[in-house]
Amino acid sequence: MADAPSSCKEAFQRMPSRFRKESSKGINAVYQFDLSGEGGGQWQVIVANEACEVKEGVNPSPSITISMSAGDYLDMVANKLNAQVAFMSGRLRISGDMGLALRLQNMFPV
Repeated sequence: MADAPSSCKEAFQRMPSRFRKESSKGINAVYQFDLSGEGGGQWQVIVANEACEVKEGVNPSPSITISMSAGDYLDMVANKLNAQVAFMSGRLRISGDMGLALRLQNMFPV
């Protein structure tokens, strides 16, 4: 993908422009991303009222927490790593509402 983000920060900055509000109907949730390793960090993606807001940092009570390495996250956003494969191989860890994880891909298509 030629326009793949070069950093996690850039990937999260782009999320609102990739957001499909029609796929977020009925969702009122905080997605916490904990990305480890070089270029990693913590971001929260708040989806409510068919809108999306991205903030850097940790939310005190996320609906779901998604943990993985920064490199794997960038590969996933660039469509080089399948989320299900990453999850099954332990490279992607999820705690909280699994149903929200499944809806994430439709709200933010690659």
